[in-house]
Amino acid sequence: MLEVLLIRPGSTTFDAEGRIKGSLDIPLCPEGEVQASKLAEKLATIKLDCLYVAPSESAQQSARKIAETNFCKQKSLDCLRNLDHGLWQGKLVSEVKRLQPKVYRQFQEHPGDICPPRGETVQQAVERIQGQIHKLRKRHRGGRIGLIVPQPLASIVRYVLTGGSLGDLWKAELDFGTFEVIQVRSEPAARSMAFV
Repeated sequence: MLEVLLIRPGSTTFDAEGRIKGSLDIPLCPEGEVQASKLAEKLATIKLDCLYVAPSESAQQSARKIAETNFCKQKSLDCLRNLDHGLWQGKLVSEVKRLQPKVYRQFQEHPGDICPPRGETVQQAVERIQGQIHKLRKRHRGGRIGLIVPQPLASIVRYVLTGGSLGDLWKAELDFGTFEVIQVRSEPAARSMAFV
């Protein structure tokens, strides 16, 4: 059985302001740097076969902090880039909720059905993550790996690994500098791609 540490990088100024960062490349804010340092302390004694890192600046900075205390191999994976929210990126969540209340509500209730203008659907992100998870399962049939992924993509990765529901993708963006341990069977369970 493969053990996956799903790790969230420290926060950015966009996170602090309640802005949708999506796939924008935003560095850690001072509080995010503290969160990344504390995260590195917690991970210092956990042996990882490899740490796979999203290409975002916040994930890369957090990975560099982790590398100071945990000397595992690290590899950047483009497919771990965050969900592309298109024209919503940079806007306040409250602004999208106010200006597009129907679309906002639909995105919260049925995230798989809504595509932000010029963005990416959750379904497209799920498909991109499924392919990578399949490869990682084959490469690491046992052992322990880390995936450092910003929110909301971390929620999508969790969904691909465990099933269940996605929940509120923007409320989940409060878990900065944390990680969770997920036990993954070597072969994925067959299930439909229903979003709740």
